[in-house]
Amino acid sequence: MSVGDWMIVMTGALLVGLGKGGIVGVGNLTVVLFAMVFEAKASVGLLLPVLISADIVAITVYRRHADWTQLRRLLPWMVAGILVGYFLFGYLSDLTVRRLIGGIVLFMTLLQIWRTYVIRRGRVDLAEKMPHTVGWRASLGLLGGFATMVANAAGPVGQLYFISVGLPKMAFIGTGAWCFFLVNVFKVPLQAHLGIINLDSLQISLALAPFAMLGAWLAPKVVHHIPQKYFTFAVWFFIVLAGVKLTFF
Repeated sequence: MSVGDWMIVMTGALLVGLGKGGIVGVGNLTVVLFAMVFEAKASVGLLLPVLISADIVAITVYRRHADWTQLRRLLPWMVAGILVGYFLFGYLSDLTVRRLIGGIVLFMTLLQIWRTYVIRRGRVDLAEKMPHTVGWRASLGLLGGFATMVANAAGPVGQLYFISVGLPKMAFIGTGAWCFFLVNVFKVPLQAHLGIINLDSLQISLALAPFAMLGAWLAPKVVHHIPQKYFTFAVWFFIVLAGVKLTFF
């Protein structure tokens, strides 16, 4: 790796931390930056320990804000999705995975827009039930688990679920932090078995971890000053942006 390569991935690690710390959307840029330096599948294993290092800071900062009811509902489905991704990892191309995830995220976003429209038309009973159904939870949980296993790309999926069930800003961040910490730790032995986490990759990951932790530590100092309505808008904006990027670019 050249000096320029290191600068790119250090920036990516810092953005990971900022995203984990609650500055919505910036972490999505990391996938692009890592893809500039590493092959797509190799970057999945390189990035996982970096993500976990930022997760540790995030769950420490937001430890009182997690909604464990929503976690208990979602995590079993995510674990199932992770196992599906583990068994299919060697058979799917990077492009197929990206377009599949992006297309489903956009479809689920359209469902959420429909739900908002129905509420405004007075059909609150129908719209309010949808995010709390087993079908909604299972769909997003399976997709999120699959996406995080094969591409570390479950951020938009998790954000869509947590915003759809109405979590306020701090609970949204804290619940997401715990969710992804738990699933990322669960993924470590699976990715090691696939060979994308190894001694060589760990050397790079551990060198980048401090930058991710720094970002996660800095982010809460900004998040507290962001009003709820702007935070919600940013979540939706970056969900759609990520879905379009994964599907078409």
